[in-house]
Amino acid sequence: MSHPHPELSLPPALQAGALRIVALGGLGEVGRNMAVLEYDGRLLVIDCGVLFPEDNQPGVDLILPDFDYIKDRLDDIEAIILTHGHEDHIGAVPYLLRLRRDIPLVGSQLTLAFISAKLKEHRIAPVTRVVKEDETVAFGPFSCEFVAVNHSIPDALAVAVTTGAGTVLHTGDFKMDQLPLDGRVTDLRAFARLGEKGVDLFMVDSTNAEVPGFVTPEVEIGPVLDSVFGASDKRIIVASFSSHVHRVQQVLNAAHNHGRRVALVGRSMVRNMGIAAELGYLKVPDGVLIDLKKVDSLRDDEIVLMCTGSQGEPMAALSRMANGDHKVSVGHGDTVILASSLIPGNENAVFRIINGLTRLGARVVHGGNAKVHVSGHASAGELIYCYNILRPKNVMPVHGEVRHLVANGALAVKTGVPADRVVLAEDGVVVDLVDGKASVVGAVPCGYVYVDGSSVGELTDAELKDRQILGEEGFISLFAVVDSATGKVIAGPHILARGFAEDDAVFEDVRPQVVQALEDSIAGGATDVHQLQQVMRRVVGRWVSNRLRRRPMIVPVVVEA
Repeated sequence: MSHPHPELSLPPALQAGALRIVALGGLGEVGRNMAVLEYDGRLLVIDCGVLFPEDNQPGVDLILPDFDYIKDRLDDIEAIILTHGHEDHIGAVPYLLRLRRDIPLVGSQLTLAFISAKLKEHRIAPVTRVVKEDETVAFGPFSCEFVAVNHSIPDALAVAVTTGAGTVLHTGDFKMDQLPLDGRVTDLRAFARLGEKGVDLFMVDSTNAEVPGFVTPEVEIGPVLDSVFGASDKRIIVASFSSHVHRVQQVLNAAHNHGRRVALVGRSMVRNMGIAAELGYLKVPDGVLIDLKKVDSLRDDEIVLMCTGSQGEPMAALSRMANGDHKVSVGHGDTVILASSLIPGNENAVFRIINGLTRLGARVVHGGNAKVHVSGHASAGELIYCYNILRPKNVMPVHGEVRHLVANGALAVKTGVPADRVVLAEDGVVVDLVDGKASVVGAVPCGYVYVDGSSVGELTDAELKDRQILGEEGFISLFAVVDSATGKVIAGPHILARGFAEDDAVFEDVRPQVVQALEDSIAGGATDVHQLQQVMRRVVGRWVSNRLRRRPMIVPVVVEA
């Protein structure tokens, strides 16, 4: 198998007749999915999503793909293909369209409806092209055939991209649920047909490659929800992704069966479900949906609240409920259902929510104690089926952490794909398809781009590290005045500490050491203020490390008099 290496250099110029693939996100992580295909001087983008921050990224709202690789070639982009409407596949589109607003967006009806509503908030009117399964459309030198795939959101599509270099089949996110709620199965007949014609590179979802067997059908969740509803005699709060139309449908059905009314909580939930209902993807039983403002007029056993926050997002409705910072209060006897699986990296945040809600007296039902959610991604058994149906010449696992990509590659080898035809790449690694063989040819810079409030890309890793230090190790400011003529410290050092359990008096022990070090440095010929500030930093830093076992941020100030 081909593995990326840090020492990879920039790729050579693309050979005539070859196809280049560069993932700018989604390889080595679950999120910010984005792949750029290049052929004959033109570019095709597949997906453009966001990654949600982890605990060690304080203050960050979103993480975007790194657009630097294409920012000087925006006019070469033929289109952005969007495989489905989840945030980790469409969330970064507004930020790319800020660079060039008329890049055509291509996707299914629901996918484009979701992204168009999001773009309206960014005051961007997109150029869109609705496509359906079994349709083939050319975008420059890229002939794109769209294939129906089943996922945890309706209207998901795989795309087979054919150029003079061969055919690339990109699955997007998919599974092979044989009993989907909307009756729309993954089109294995189309996969087989493509396999007969020849798939030169299979870019395949890896998220559940470590999970044996097959994903449980969505229809099995309905009876479980119905049972939980039947056992609840107070309010029910269900948290899910704001785009999970299938799960919301099941909640509406269960509520209808038990004589409850449903109020949608959260702007994105209200917006997305409104779109889904208007387009016919969500079937709302008569009289079930009500406005949140009318909830207080109903008894507790007549209410279901459908909200966001199943991944522990700090500003989402459920997190704020758990913290007592939402107009909806959670009380003793209420039932809270987390109807989603854990995204890797979100475990601690979700467990904090569960503990907080339990402390308030709620019964919390989640994937660990009830079958209230099934994954939207193909497990190992389903992936093996696909490899056997397609018989691809080359395989490039996508969408997953490194362990998922490696597990997926191993499945491909088991089905007969030669090990040297399985390309394991991470973000920024450049893969060329030349004469039917895919191989790593280099790498391009591809870092995290942070959205922090209104700033995009201005927050650096160094500044993020500073935030971590401030949050974990504390902060010390030092101020001293020195007499430049005598070389004596005539005021200070004043020491102000924040984030320490110890009283400020503990720093009295280090003051004489700072004074002595400053005066010794001046006597030794040090006259530059910056040098003297570094002397203070070193003395206090060493003392705090030895005495308090901390490594705080230290800001020294020296003034000459």
